[in-house]
Amino acid sequence: MTLAFVLLTTSSSSSGGGPTSLIFLAMFVFILYFFMIRPQAKKAKEQRSFIDSIEKGQRVVTSGGIHGRVVQMDDKTLLVEVDKNIKIRIERSMVSVEFTKALGEESAT
Repeated sequence: MTLAFVLLTTSSSSSGGGPTSLIFLAMFVFILYFFMIRPQAKKAKEQRSFIDSIEKGQRVVTSGGIHGRVVQMDDKTLLVEVDKNIKIRIERSMVSVEFTKALGEESAT
């Protein structure tokens, strides 16, 4: 019986916090947006613009790590030459980065 009394008095004494809890919630949403959602959306936008700007002859790296040169382009696919007379067809969305950027990232580490 004593435990029930303590729980009832504890729940009745805290009246929700009022404006303090709203400020805390607003700060949490603000931090969540600026440190997680916004950078991820910015990166996705940059990736979409890169995929749309791929040109014939450009060297690219796929998300699977395959390096090659774009030989032919369609609306949704690319024909990538990975070695002499070896070509593979991949989806545009699977292109990860331009080869020169990938090379620059490797030399920086």
